[in-house]
This record gives sequence, structure tokens and C-alpha cells, in this order.
Amino acid sequence: MFAKVLVANRGEIAVRIIRSLKELGIKSVAIYSTADRESLHVQLADEAVCVGTARPQDSYLNMKNILAAAVGTGAQAIHPGFGFLSENSEFAEMCEAVGIKFIGPDSKIIDLMGNKANAREQMQKNGVPVIPGSEGYIQNIEDAKQTAKKVGYPVLLKAASGGGGKGIRRVENEKQLVDLYEEAKSEANISFGDQRMYLEKIMTNVKHIEVQIFRDRFGNTVYFPERDCSLQRSKQKLIEESPCQLITQEQREKLGAIAVKAAEAINYENTGTIEFLMDSEHNFYFMEMNTRIQVEHTVTEMVTGIDLVKAQVKVAFGEKLPFSQTDIKINGYAIECRINAEDPKKDFMPQVGNVKYLYLPVGNLGMRIDSDLYAGAKITPFYDSMIAKVIALGQDRNEAIQKVKRLLNEMVITGLNTNQAFHLSLLEDEEFLKGTATTEYLEKYFLSKWKEEQ
Repeated sequence: MFAKVLVANRGEIAVRIIRSLKELGIKSVAIYSTADRESLHVQLADEAVCVGTARPQDSYLNMKNILAAAVGTGAQAIHPGFGFLSENSEFAEMCEAVGIKFIGPDSKIIDLMGNKANAREQMQKNGVPVIPGSEGYIQNIEDAKQTAKKVGYPVLLKAASGGGGKGIRRVENEKQLVDLYEEAKSEANISFGDQRMYLEKIMTNVKHIEVQIFRDRFGNTVYFPERDCSLQRSKQKLIEESPCQLITQEQREKLGAIAVKAAEAINYENTGTIEFLMDSEHNFYFMEMNTRIQVEHTVTEMVTGIDLVKAQVKVAFGEKLPFSQTDIKINGYAIECRINAEDPKKDFMPQVGNVKYLYLPVGNLGMRIDSDLYAGAKITPFYDSMIAKVIALGQDRNEAIQKVKRLLNEMVITGLNTNQAFHLSLLEDEEFLKGTATTEYLEKYFLSKWKEEQ
């Protein structure tokens, strides 16, 4: 097994990875920016190296500095977490070049599937239905205009290396397309170092359903119960659930078979997630593949009892998958709420400041809070606003909802505003309780109702 692993990330995911490394008996190396010098992940790791100043481009996206930190500390592998360099094929290739194991698929697969336009093409080759849109990349604004006219407005302009809602713009007409094209390209370049774009038809009245797969180098492949990630604002997921109560076991097996087929077709290694849109007749359309661990991997862990990060490390080291398909069972229902440092009453404006007092509730079965917060922790304006994830497991969906509500009601974070109360309102919404909310529901219907009640 690896003796030492560098965690190329920050925040709660860095803390979560470091904890699993400790349980595996592996030494951990944290990286940090000057703004994160006092962060929890730095305090928990066995070693920590400053890799640059506060701007992500100077630190968490600084490939040379991160690799220098890995080589200098004797790390044998790098876990990228999610975001930042987790789907950057150049970084994975650089790791390979210096003999450091990138915990994830190899660079060619990241380029193929982590790149959203390439992934569409790959799925089409393997008989997986895809959302109508551009063939490959949009070359320029004229190309974008022609494609949009062909598939029909509204459309989504999307970053080829996208993720986390970055580099995505909803476009209603040609004028908007012209106005937003360069803006989206610029955001994509800042977020991922890649300004290539593609375009998709916007499908309405759909659910966002995703299937996580895992594959080792010996060809053993499994899929996990699907996650329903339909409640979103600005393309960012807010609440995730597993399994989806609207999907039958037959449909689950069909989706799983598609996901496994796709993973085997490209000789995938480690974990990844294939995301689909499901229409009202339960037809599934491939949207994209994330070649990394995801924010919402926690609900899958809760519902199956499998530590996915530990499995990532073991498979990256060359071991066989520590479980088979028959080991993966649905043991209840799990829900996650993403807690962000933002003020929902002021159009979700990001918040900065010091955490003056913190109480994270404990007690009772089936609960988990992933966070890097502590009393005195400083929230800066440089990074994503997510500061915690509150997850609950129940015997059924209703019990999971009641548990996560209890956790949110008990949790106390003072010193800055969060979306905690907003989540509690959403968890009591009639449409949410029915489980029928689509990807449009939160922004199109719930938000206006919620604002009237404030």
C-alpha cells in the first residue's frame, strides 16, 4: 500500500480524504494557499506545504507547485478530490511522467470522458442516447449560431471541461448567445484552464439522475444505486438523494448495465459518475461523465455502507475491487443538504467572515456531517461557498427527511449567514415531499414562493 499520499484539494473534501487515509494507516500531505494557512485540512494532515497565494490559479491550480510538493515530501500518489485539477488530463499526465500515481483514471481517459464533448461522442458510439446538440466542439460564434438554430432554442452553452456549474449559460435566443458566448468561454478558462465549448438542447420537465461506477485494472466493474440530484440553483446541486423513489428496480438495473458497458468500453479505472436526464416517461439521456469522486458520494456511502475513498486508494495501488456487485445493496434511503456560506435573502450572495460559534450535532443512528469548519475558522472570498454537507440515512425517504431536518435545526453556525434555513423550507415543500421535483422546480417555482414568505 502507499506509504504517503498528497491531497491536492482544500475544504471538506480534503478533510474527508485525509480521514480515510489515516484509517488506512497512510501518511497524508496537505497543500494550502496563503489564505488557507489555518484551515482544518492543514491541521489534520501529517505534513502541509504552501503552494501559492490565495488565487486558485496560483495555488490549487498550480500544477508545477503541487507536483513539487509531492516530490519534495516523498508522496507516492495524489488524490485530487473534486473540482480544481480532478478532471485535468494534463495534470494526470504530469503525475504519470514523474512516477506519482494519480488516484483516478489515466490521463487519456480523463481527456476522453472528463471532456464533455468527447464523452458525448463516446456514448453515441456505444449506443447510449444523448441530448441533442453540437457534434464535438463549437469552433466560433457562427458555429454556435448554426447549431442552436438546428436543435432549437433554448440551449445550454457548456464548457467542455466543465463541472460544478462553471462555464454554463442558458441561452434563449441568438442575441443572448452572442452576448454570453465570450463570457462563458472566459469563465471556463479561469475555472479549468480550457475555453473549449459545446452546446446542448435544453430538455424540460426532467430529473437529474446519476449512476456511479467503479472499475479496477483487472476488469471488475460495478455500479451503485442511482442518485437523484434534481434540486438545483444556477446548475449547482443543493439536495441529493439515493436511491430515486421514482425509479423501479428494473430501470435501476438497466441504467447500471448502460453505465457498466460504458466503463468497460473505454477500459476505465477507478470511480466515475455517469449523469443522465430522465424525462416524464422515464427515458434516460446521457448528459456527461465525471471522472472523479463527487460532492454527493456521501449519500452512496451511507446507503451502501461502502467507503468510496478507501476503495479509490486501494484500486489505485493495484488491488482488486474490495466488493462485487452482489455486495452492493440498498440499505435504506439517504439525503444530503449542501450548506453554503451565502445569504439566500440577498440573492444567495456569498458570505465571508469568521465562524464565531459552531455546534455540529451528534447522536442517533444514520447521521453524518462533512465539514472543515471549527470555531474561529475564516471563510474567505476566494473559493467555493460550500462549507458543510449534512447527510442522513433513514429506513425510508420520510425517515431520512425527518433526520436531516433534525440535524439542520440543531446545527449552529454564527458569524456569517448560511443557507441552513432555506434548506429547512425546501425540505417541507409539498413538491419535494412527493419526490417529483424536476431540475427546473427550485428556480422556476419554489424560489418565488419562498421569497413571498420571507
